[in-house]
Amino acid sequence: MLQRLKEARRRAGLTQVEVAAALRKPQSFVSKCESGERRVDVIELDDFAKLYGKAVQFFLE
Repeated sequence: MLQRLKEARRRAGLTQVEVAAALRKPQSFVSKCESGERRVDVIELDDFAKLYGKAVQFFLE
């Protein structure tokens, strides 16, 4: 899932700073989610999915 988070962000053409701003979180939140330092709950995963234009299932495969 971690690799897919980063991949989806890059394919969406977004930086961690842009994603953080859209989610109203600090950039470190995005970085920690992508690196596995922080767990991503289902609500946060849904927020990432919507922002990246992906289904939640994409991240779980």
